[in-house]
Amino acid sequence: MCMMTHEIGYGLGGLMAIALFIVGHWYLSLFSQSFFLHRYSAHKMFNLSKFWEKVFYFLTFISQGSSFLNPRAYAIMHRMHHAFSDTEKDPHSPHFFKDVFRMMWRTKEIYMGFVKGLRSPEKEFDGNCPEWKWMDRISDAWPVRVAWGVLYFIFYYFFVPAGWEWLYVLLPIHFLMGPIHGAIVNWCGHKYGYANYDNHDHSKNSLAWDFLMLGELFQNNHHKFPNSANFAQRWFELDPTYPVMKILNWLKIIKLRQRIMSD
Repeated sequence: MCMMTHEIGYGLGGLMAIALFIVGHWYLSLFSQSFFLHRYSAHKMFNLSKFWEKVFYFLTFISQGSSFLNPRAYAIMHRMHHAFSDTEKDPHSPHFFKDVFRMMWRTKEIYMGFVKGLRSPEKEFDGNCPEWKWMDRISDAWPVRVAWGVLYFIFYYFFVPAGWEWLYVLLPIHFLMGPIHGAIVNWCGHKYGYANYDNHDHSKNSLAWDFLMLGELFQNNHHKFPNSANFAQRWFELDPTYPVMKILNWLKIIKLRQRIMSD
């Protein structure tokens, strides 16, 4: 009986560890994408000192791990997305693809073109992007990406309880965390939900309280006010990332641009 109780406790402990790991990885990676890649790299909604820019650059690498997204390439593609929203020039509009996988494969091709220097962006979309060439080389190296994958596997190997081997199916989520977040936002944010504004595109607000994607699914609001630090616009909407930005602004870690601060 004691042995059985011990095994049950070990199993529940392992399940709790896995749950905390995947939820923690999901939200840390998502925050880095929303806060640093989207709101800072692409839109410059706030200013950072060189020191803090490097800190958040590194934290983005740590949190995204094997799926780290190059800030400059991300910024260029996102600026293109706003300029050509839901047209044939949009790098990831869901309205030109049969499924989300084809949309993201096309997104990957354009992204890799910018990362590898095989594609030149229009001048209006380039510039004023955070760049750390040493970190970009390290993060994009296949041995490094594979090493992250191995670390995820090792964690699951030690914490998956006996008989719960199916939990290994969660590993691909860790391997592709950044692109998965992008796929959800780009697909759902331009297909499902409600619209507060007519933006002459298909942008939607998918969730009124967007805890799942930390405010990123307020696409309709964001396309109407692309430089607003607060993606929520109506009284019942909540953008969880914005209060964090206000705290960081109060702590003087970031400096929100006054003309785009929104309460």
